[in-house]
Amino acid sequence: MKAALMYGPNDIRFEEVKRPDCPPGGLILKVMAIGICGSDIRDLTTDSRGGDYPYIYGHEIVGIVDEVSGGQTEYKLGDRLYIYPGDHCLRCAFCRVGKSELCDQPGKYKERQGGFADFVPVTAEQLSRDAVFRVPDGVSYVRASMGEPMSSVYACLETIDVRLGDTVVIIGAGPIGCFLSQVSKMRGASKVIVIEINQKRLEMTRDFGVDVMINGAEEDALAAVLKHTDGKGADHVISANPSTVAQTQGVYMTKKGGTLVWFGGVPRGALVEIDTNYVHYNGIWIYGHYGSSSMQVQKAFALAISDIFPVDKFVTHVLPLREINRGIALTKSGEAIKVVLEPNTEISD
Repeated sequence: MKAALMYGPNDIRFEEVKRPDCPPGGLILKVMAIGICGSDIRDLTTDSRGGDYPYIYGHEIVGIVDEVSGGQTEYKLGDRLYIYPGDHCLRCAFCRVGKSELCDQPGKYKERQGGFADFVPVTAEQLSRDAVFRVPDGVSYVRASMGEPMSSVYACLETIDVRLGDTVVIIGAGPIGCFLSQVSKMRGASKVIVIEINQKRLEMTRDFGVDVMINGAEEDALAAVLKHTDGKGADHVISANPSTVAQTQGVYMTKKGGTLVWFGGVPRGALVEIDTNYVHYNGIWIYGHYGSSSMQVQKAFALAISDIFPVDKFVTHVLPLREINRGIALTKSGEAIKVVLEPNTEISD
């Protein structure tokens, strides 16, 4: 089969490799669509595996069952499936109280073969957990691939309870920032303010219901937020980028009693210095968001494949797998919002 193998930072090669063996009790999925995630780009452009290469990344996987193990009876050849990467054990204390995103024994998807390939194995453990969803007939593979990036966004906005009339500030206009803008509007937010230093990306947020766009490289973002919130700050501020500066600024953009979300991961070991008295006396809630619970994954997938979600506005480029490096470059430059690869087709944009 063909696959995109990482040999080191920024060294991704499209090569012929051995098709994976069907795992006992599992199946082989023919990958039909797979999105490029921001975390994929971070992993592919840094020494993410400490020299342990080559490796196949990719986790926003949708495809068709191409082979089944003799011990597997639930799925058959030709079934259309979406595979959520962070499968949960459903038995630990966190899973049992509905916080499965904090599962003690999650599937280690970065230790399995990823989906930037023609075929990917799906293990018996994955099938026995909460990781597999059927893609209805009539739903495109590209649309279904939005289920994974939607999951964390949906979970975040549900957890902090964005509702009718709220003002939401989103720092970062990458793909996740665009998802956050759109879904905030769908939940009833009256004003969505986006802050971004890339003007091209900022302009693209117009399509997602954004009311105020602030270029943080050209004006004081904090002063601008206070101006557009009558000096009070926003109900919810979400830092959706890898910057500790943004995380710090977010504190002072949040109104009294409001919620600040640290959504985007920052470099390991990076620290944030904040005035804890300011947080204390203004009653600000700081929430570190990561992942999605089982039910949030399910509800996010249902939203992503529904007609009410404008997937065509998000997916700006559909490329064959061999153009993965182009997809990475388009995303990093801000020209693309969401790039989806199709391993088993030669269709290009």
